[in-house]
Amino acid sequence: MVSVGPFARKVLCYFSYILVLIDLRYEGVQCGKNAGLESHLEMGKKLLAAGQLADALSHFHAAVDGDPKNYLAYYRRATVYLAMGKSKSALPDLSKVIELKPDFTSARLQRGNLLLKQGKLDEAETDFKDVLKSSPSEKEEKEARSQLLKSDEMQRLVAQAKKDYSAKDYKMAAERLDVLIEICVWDVSLRELRANCFIQMGEMGKAISDLKAASKLKNDNTDAFYKLSTIYYKLGDHEMSLNEIRECLKLDPEHKQCFSHYKQVKKLNKQILSAEELIQEQRYADAINKYQSVLKTEADVPLYTFQAKERICHCFSKNQQASEAIAICSEVLSSDPQNLSALKDRAEAYLQDEQYEEAVRDYESARENNENDREISEGLERAQRLLKQSQKRDYYKILGVKRSAQKKEIIKAYRKLALQWHPDNFQDSEEKKKAEKKFIDIASAKEVLTDPEMRRKFDQGEDPLDPENQQSGGSGPHFQRGWNTWTGFNPFGSGPFNFKFNFN
Repeated sequence: MVSVGPFARKVLCYFSYILVLIDLRYEGVQCGKNAGLESHLEMGKKLLAAGQLADALSHFHAAVDGDPKNYLAYYRRATVYLAMGKSKSALPDLSKVIELKPDFTSARLQRGNLLLKQGKLDEAETDFKDVLKSSPSEKEEKEARSQLLKSDEMQRLVAQAKKDYSAKDYKMAAERLDVLIEICVWDVSLRELRANCFIQMGEMGKAISDLKAASKLKNDNTDAFYKLSTIYYKLGDHEMSLNEIRECLKLDPEHKQCFSHYKQVKKLNKQILSAEELIQEQRYADAINKYQSVLKTEADVPLYTFQAKERICHCFSKNQQASEAIAICSEVLSSDPQNLSALKDRAEAYLQDEQYEEAVRDYESARENNENDREISEGLERAQRLLKQSQKRDYYKILGVKRSAQKKEIIKAYRKLALQWHPDNFQDSEEKKKAEKKFIDIASAKEVLTDPEMRRKFDQGEDPLDPENQQSGGSGPHFQRGWNTWTGFNPFGSGPFNFKFNFN
């Protein structure tokens, strides 16, 4: 059962009145005719009045098949089509009614209204003039005169809109077309012309809306699908562009423009999807290569080059390539200073490069644009802790290793420095004191960086050996050792080094 909307109700009310009049005229003529035809007409009329449009339509189909010259069957079927919003199907039936019964004023008036909505202004005008010549009722005459004036006004506006478009006054042309399309709602050419105005004005969203309507109003509208695809492509939506160009090729597989554009979009789409899959797999170096291919493929489309650089920035940051990430992220931010993704990725790269103040600044800029992003808030807190920490003791700097250093590298660096700064190597009292302090720092660094939990805390900006952290509830060993703590300790485990500690 098809539901009936407000428009359908108006149509039904109008036609109910007409059908009553027709039934009165038709009743005497039909005596003795095919009882089956009468049954279909009567049942169809009842179902139509009850709003059961699909069922009513099936009965009127049967009535038309039973008597192809029965104008009333065509008219009632047209009524159902209009109530269902299928004006294209209603129009041939109304024309058949007029062919079978030229003096049927209501059918001619209704056809004129449909032609007006389709933008066929000359044909609509002819129907309205014929209605006025055929002794119409007062109501029909009033409507025909009103619609005839409207048709004349529409023709004038069409001429003016086309003149404005030729003069490149796209704004004025679009305004005139707005008025036209309110009346000629099914006119494909007017929507396509307005879409072209919007394209010239840079209002792509409005152009897309008109072109989508045009693609539905005209069954084989390959041009509309081609334009939709190119607009989406320029907007950076390669997936929607691919969808629309495929619709064009469904209608015409040999369409040269559509096929050429299809190959280009398909290649780009494949590159981007492949790159994103590599990012999901954390294969950042391979993803960078893919996006660099996008830069070559679409060097002349700014949106794709920008998006590719934004993703390369992300990959460099994730791949711990700090200097490369900072460079390309900065390039993205020079074009879009509030780009959240680039701000977060560059902030992370700054942290990797131990440029903590710059990292804090980027995270603060990102937070100004999105206060509710948890990742930004956590990143800012971490950057602030690391900045504060960098102003105190940095265990990585003490050992001279990178933050990404493995345990083996850390122990190697520790042994080298412990050998260099062992207090037994110094005779001067001042130098000994300096060496003692240095030696303790080296040992502390080794202790923190070789313990996974302590190192994790340090990387988050918390010094597990800082007394302040201990007092504030920080966990980890309370590392407040003096030089005497290390007396008798051989930092090298085994080997030729043996030192005796004789310090008071």
